[in-house]
Amino acid sequence: MKQIVQTLRTGEINVEDVPVPALQDAWVLVRNTASVISAGTEKTKVDMGKKNLIQKALARPDLVRQVIKKLKTEGLSKTLQTVNTRLDAPSPLGYSSAGEVVAVGGLVKGVQVGDRVACGGAGYANHAEFVAVPKNLVVKIPQGVSDEEAAFTTLGSIALQGVRLAEPKLGERFLVVGLGLRGQIAVQLLRANGCEVFGTDLNPDMVKLAEEFGAVGLHPGTDIAATCLALTEGHGVDGVIITAGTSSNQPIELSGEACRKKGRVIVVGAVRMDIPREPYFKKEINVMISCSYGPGRYDPSYEEGGSDYPLAYVRFTEQRNMQTFLQLVAQKKLDLQRLITHRFSLDQAAEAYGLLEGERREPYLGIVLRYAEARLAGAGGSRIPTASAPINKAKLGLSFMGAGNYTTATLLPALKGLDDVELRGLVTSSGRTAQGVAKQFGFSFCAGDYAEMLKDDTDVVFVTTRHDSHASAVAEALRAGKHAYVEKPLGLSVPELQQVHAAFLAAGNKQVLIGFNRRFAPLTQEVLKHFQNVQSPLVINIRVNAGAIPEDHWIQDPSQGGGRLIGEGCHFIDLAAALARAKPVSVYAVGAAKANKSPMLNDNVCISLQFDNGSVANISYVADGSKAQAKEYVEVFGGGRGAVLDDFKSVTFYTGDTGVEEKKGGVQDKGQKAMLRGFVDGLKSGKPLVAYEDIALTSLATIAAVESMMIGAPVPVSVDALRGDALEQDGIAC
Repeated sequence: MKQIVQTLRTGEINVEDVPVPALQDAWVLVRNTASVISAGTEKTKVDMGKKNLIQKALARPDLVRQVIKKLKTEGLSKTLQTVNTRLDAPSPLGYSSAGEVVAVGGLVKGVQVGDRVACGGAGYANHAEFVAVPKNLVVKIPQGVSDEEAAFTTLGSIALQGVRLAEPKLGERFLVVGLGLRGQIAVQLLRANGCEVFGTDLNPDMVKLAEEFGAVGLHPGTDIAATCLALTEGHGVDGVIITAGTSSNQPIELSGEACRKKGRVIVVGAVRMDIPREPYFKKEINVMISCSYGPGRYDPSYEEGGSDYPLAYVRFTEQRNMQTFLQLVAQKKLDLQRLITHRFSLDQAAEAYGLLEGERREPYLGIVLRYAEARLAGAGGSRIPTASAPINKAKLGLSFMGAGNYTTATLLPALKGLDDVELRGLVTSSGRTAQGVAKQFGFSFCAGDYAEMLKDDTDVVFVTTRHDSHASAVAEALRAGKHAYVEKPLGLSVPELQQVHAAFLAAGNKQVLIGFNRRFAPLTQEVLKHFQNVQSPLVINIRVNAGAIPEDHWIQDPSQGGGRLIGEGCHFIDLAAALARAKPVSVYAVGAAKANKSPMLNDNVCISLQFDNGSVANISYVADGSKAQAKEYVEVFGGGRGAVLDDFKSVTFYTGDTGVEEKKGGVQDKGQKAMLRGFVDGLKSGKPLVAYEDIALTSLATIAAVESMMIGAPVPVSVDALRGDALEQDGIAC
């Protein structure tokens, strides 16, 4: 399918062939017929892309600070690789579209194939021939509303939510500051509520258009505050809705002057908000910031997971705002046709965005993109070639499912440097980034269907998607006769591990590796050498100052990410096992008592492990620590020796009573390159880099740690638990 994307480095706008996005259970696949370019939001994004690197840095000092921090920790080479990858990655545009449903997920109610629907959401309702949209961001289009009009639904819902927060009453007077698309719609919504509306904008044509919708126009050069006072018998307006987009503080200052005592100011647009105390304090003005389309926005459980808020408690969610907007259009309360100034086909995208960039000097407001009828080429779409060179069968063919930040910044750059491998296929769930990443790293093709990874041209499948898909994808790869690499964790539950275990046993000589890279770090290898002749059991302490992750992050979702202990803590259980050179046999875990943390989601945890050679390990995984403190700190004791590994930057060895030696590793190296090189060598030689049983037991021990917190007792760890009939015997059922 075709999609409009922008390259951040140059700001260039292109129409690219990308895979059709994959359909999920609570999502809807839609063939777009129309979409609307958001002149304000998208112009900001386009303008950022057009800036040079220095201008980008000045505009985003927050990102510069992240780069500097990464530079200090990981060195120049890796930092440059990460920055270049981000700059060259294609970025989709658009968030408001309409079209026809071509497929629905199994958990979607009330929408059927063939329905006309409006779609919303950045990252979902893009300017593309096909879009996959969560069910709560899809609404059916009423009769009498055209697809062009319905394509305004998301933009209109933003204006509608701002008006809702203003709580307009019959006869009240409002000032609308900024008369772009959202401002013009806000004027009409306020008029529909029986309000008198004053409208102002720097563009006199926009003021004239607002007058056509019934507003009192306050043209450039007018003393707006004085006029508002004069037109309201000296009281001031009841409320102000700011729909402008500017770095100036003028709209906020103007609103305080124009508003009456105990009035309200609703901020819809992106403006500077240095609120002057005097007028706002004296008038007790209530200031509210409108959150996009309404309740549910930025809530992953609502938007991505499809969980709705009960109507009795949240009357108007973002989906119900979208429905209301379309009802008002159907009732002729809103006139959208007069907002449309330009129509372009998808292939004319460069011309359309040229309006925003000033390449065509003519006024614009509503810019509609129209789509010719596209054909859906099977489930997930067909593969798209991205390299002209033929496949080299003499090399090991690697295909990837997933292309997130870790994959593009760490795994792919390391693999691209290996001469004996070739990147074959790439699949991403959204499809929108697949082609750009595939071209950037030299993949032979990209696709929207995981089945494309399992064909003859792939030898090894790399699974780097979100955690809930790991086990099934690895099992499917093994059943297809492929080796598998999977980013931690292997699975989120014992049944998922059992699924992989059965597939592994049936696959015969196929290898599986989990991305437990820390055991391969150069300084970890130095520690192993230091203790290589020690016969007595070891005592291992690992402190992980992991830092906080927002509660709405996907890793904190039990069904999708599994929580941080399963999703990240497994790294350190594996590191402890590698240092002990032994297999875990028992785990006992205790979590800090916090009111908002369940056992699965607790990220302040102490874990005790026993190994089959008598060694023990204690892991403190902490989210509530200071960022000023090093992230990872490892101590190993045994046989009259000791070692302290500090954040994979330095290690200090202790021998006997007086022997002390410190080694520094330069920049931080957590072993990713060594792990990937070793994995490839093991695939070629037929000797696994890490025995499957070892990584399976590490995965089982991680899940057992959660079980231990649930029951308050140690839990045994045995490979026997991976048999399908063992669940009821060992009680591990997370």
